[in-house]
Amino acid sequence: MQPDQGEEPCGDTPAARLAVFDYDGTIMDGQSGQLFAVFLLRHGLISKRTALRLAWWGARYKLHLPYRQDESRELIFRDLGKYDHDEVMRLMRDFYEEFLAPRTRADAIAEIARRHEQGMTCVLVSATFFEIARVAAERLGIEGVAATNMELDAQGHFTGRVEGEVVAGQGKVRAVRRWADENIGPGAWSIACAYGDHFTDEPLLELADEPFAVSPGSTLARVARRRGWQSLEWN
Repeated sequence: MQPDQGEEPCGDTPAARLAVFDYDGTIMDGQSGQLFAVFLLRHGLISKRTALRLAWWGARYKLHLPYRQDESRELIFRDLGKYDHDEVMRLMRDFYEEFLAPRTRADAIAEIARRHEQGMTCVLVSATFFEIARVAAERLGIEGVAATNMELDAQGHFTGRVEGEVVAGQGKVRAVRRWADENIGPGAWSIACAYGDHFTDEPLLELADEPFAVSPGSTLARVARRRGWQSLEWN
């Protein structure tokens, strides 16, 4: 991604090069939101009614039937509204160690390390909850996090509503741009490489100097072949 026209890095400072990684299905084998619902149900932290509604949402998503992006997130965080933010973060860390760490791909860990060695700034971007992405980024040594925020009330409890937009599709482009402008500076960065697994990652991948389709679904695999993007199979 090139800096916006008219915005140039200050002085002789070179533009920061970003390595942008999708999380679900790319760094991690699976869907963190669905796994989080399983974790919460297993520990008695959401109702069975909520779990059934989430299962129906997931079926519609997989079958490409009409669904609303915010719905699954609202269902989970309505049930978590009785906990304050610090308590939810403790749950997220337990969830990461129990469910996500074992599913983290060794090839992804190696690629993050390789890009750091090349002097790049790594950014994790995901439609998943910011709190999950934040814990994952901490464990992986990733500097930047751009993910879906859930609204907090004045007492620090989740309201069940999405704050802003779900970070998916073009939303990933906007979220990465927002993070980079705020933390590096407008015009002082570019996306050197980007990694994604889903066809909705195409807007992000097409803006990278080096786009990579990681263990891609059939739609993204076709896009990658048509556009000459490299496909990777990560373990």
